[in-house]
Amino acid sequence: MNKVKFGLKGVVIAPITYGTGTITYGDVFSIPGAVNLTLDQAGDTTDFYADNTKYFTTSANQGYTGTLEMALINDDFKTKVLGMVKDSNGVLVENKDDKVKDFALGFIIDGDSKNTKYWFLQVSAQRPSVSSQTIETSKTPVTETLNITAAARITDGEVKYSCEEGETAYASFLNSVYSSPISR
Repeated sequence: MNKVKFGLKGVVIAPITYGTGTITYGDVFSIPGAVNLTLDQAGDTTDFYADNTKYFTTSANQGYTGTLEMALINDDFKTKVLGMVKDSNGVLVENKDDKVKDFALGFIIDGDSKNTKYWFLQVSAQRPSVSSQTIETSKTPVTETLNITAAARITDGEVKYSCEEGETAYASFLNSVYSSPISR
């Protein structure tokens, strides 16, 4: 059991194709250069009071919202998820009508004892901002950040899966989007 967690690596993406009541995940591809991931829970907790006390509490799980900071968002993500197109001359073209796809987001967080792999199952992203800076006395890398939302999967309400090192599924967990045998 981990006492602490640190480190982020191995970010992978699987684009989603929606069918009639179905989700199909595309081939998994990597985005090297993970810097920071922050996903805050979304959804409110509501307390109901009766008999002069907190009688009942309920919460709405609306997934997570946050940011994924990378050294550089690669062209695979820009074409396979953000819908940009590379022309015959190798120029990446962004168009106002690009169709942005949802995707599954996988990654690894290191722990002091065991690493943990994650899949967020239905994620959407906004285009990253374009920024850079002049070189002064030293070169400081400029990162790119995606604003992301991880929602409950529309087919079954699942939000995320995680698997610790040593579990049966761990070795191949990020090779494709995991499918849990649990049915609710």
